[in-house]
Amino acid sequence: QVQLVESGGGLVQPGGSLRLSCAASGNPFTLPVMGWYRQAPEKQRELVADMTSGGRINYADSVKGRFTISRDTAKNTVYLQMNSLKPEDTAVYYCNAEPSAIDKLRGNDNPYWGKGTLVTVSS
Repeated sequence: QVQLVESGGGLVQPGGSLRLSCAASGNPFTLPVMGWYRQAPEKQRELVADMTSGGRINYADSVKGRFTISRDTAKNTVYLQMNSLKPEDTAVYYCNAEPSAIDKLRGNDNPYWGKGTLVTVSS
């Protein structure tokens, strides 16, 4: 069973920076896509950024130029460097991963989710 564990959230002032980390355990196979979603109060969960094992990256328009996603594919770990943070970035940030090809052959098509880490941007 794959588990995703996030770390790095917290309280930061506007304009500040935070770095989120997410490590996948319980799976020896490469996860084809790993990324980050966020959910602000009373809003739907939205994609922030994701990255394939081959290096293709996708960002939400709202974070382009401020956030940088990276990953260590061998370790199934993904990072999110967040700079120039704004109050509207306040949300619970969730790590997400697509099951490996092996897991899909075994019938597991559901994405994996972490429990989330809270990021609060406030003065």
